Amino acid sequence: MGIKSDTWIAAHALAGMIEPFASDCPKGVVSYGVSSYGYDMRVADEFKVFTNVFNAIVDPKAFTGRSFVDMNGDSCIIPPNSFALARSLEYFRIPRDVLCLVIGKSTYARAGIIVNVTPLEPEWEGFVTIEISNTTPLPVKVYANEGIAQVLFMGADDMCSVSYQDKKGKYQNQTGIWLPRVE
Repeated sequence: MGIKSDTWIAAHALAGMIEPFASDCPKGVVSYGVSSYGYDMRVADEFKVFTNVFNAIVDPKAFTGRSFVDMNGDSCIIPPNSFALARSLEYFRIPRDVLCLVIGKSTYARAGIIVNVTPLEPEWEGFVTIEISNTTPLPVKVYANEGIAQVLFMGADDMCSVSYQDKKGKYQNQTGIWLPRVE
């Protein structure tokens, strides 16, 4: 299993693997777009920020909207020692012979923001739901439409016998921020 290069990522992105695809990035923003061996995806302008206003219990088997507040805008302030969900600006279509890992960017990690490591399985497609943790005792600003995490593309030596699409995965074709599902 080898990691895919910028040339491979760009060619497959232009064929529909990543939409919209950014081949470069302007100065003065948290970087995004294709890099040597990955793609820095952007975070969209919609967020679900966890709150304790209703004293709700966060239960992945019975998740309730009382656990968070919806926010839209050019940025999102994540409270100290708190958590938010967001989604990627890009829509991904992962090839059958590729497994992706989504990992946090060092720019945000240096500010105390951790993005959960998430796999994108063969033939998964959709907007990525992004889990963002603020590990600091201070509020941290996350900028919409700028880089949030890097996607690494790893090519398989052999084709999988069952893809995410084949097994009708519960997070297939995500369109917005999808909450936890237990089926």
